[in-house]
Amino acid sequence: QVRLAESGGGLVQPGGSLRLSCVASGLDFRVFPVGWYRQAPGKQRDLVAGISRGDTANYEDSVKGRFTISRDNAKNTVYLQMNSLKPEDTAVYYCKTDYGPAGTWGQGTQVTVSS
Repeated sequence: QVRLAESGGGLVQPGGSLRLSCVASGLDFRVFPVGWYRQAPGKQRDLVAGISRGDTANYEDSVKGRFTISRDNAKNTVYLQMNSLKPEDTAVYYCKTDYGPAGTWGQGTQVTVSS
């Protein structure tokens, strides 16, 4: 069974950092593109960062220069390093990969940026 599991969320002050992890089981993460999405209360779920099979990264404009997506193939894990966090980054963060007809999502991890 294919499963994605996110971790690393929490409460952080503005200007702080967090590193989110997305661990895959049941598939080889290296051969799939992976995206990090976020959903704030009352808003739609949006893509914030993606990494291709060839490790090309792309970012939503509001996180460019602050967030970094990366892979550790040995751990079958994709990370999202988030620096200089702002209150508007508060959301549930999900990872998704293009496995299956509708893709495969993790369960999400809450990130709260507040003083």
